Amino acid sequence: MITSFQMRAARALLGIDQKTLAELAGVSLPTIQRMEASTGTVRGVVETLIKVVDALDGAGVELIGEHARSDDGGRGVRLKQPGPPRRTGG
Repeated sequence: MITSFQMRAARALLGIDQKTLAELAGVSLPTIQRMEASTGTVRGVVETLIKVVDALDGAGVELIGEHARSDDGGRGVRLKQPGPPRRTGG
């Protein structure tokens, strides 16, 4: 449904902190902290997950699932499959 990486990226795009997201979603700050601390797909009570996704959507962030298209336009971020690390510098 949503990954911890998507949650953090969405907050960054909106310029909000965890407390503000918790308030927008009507959930507790520790709930947001637990969700973002998880690895991969966020697990939890479905109702809580829906509240967070709805809050992000209402604030203007479209969460794009794997292999999903985004037809609404606008700016966004999509995480590509990780590849080998690139070397930088000389």
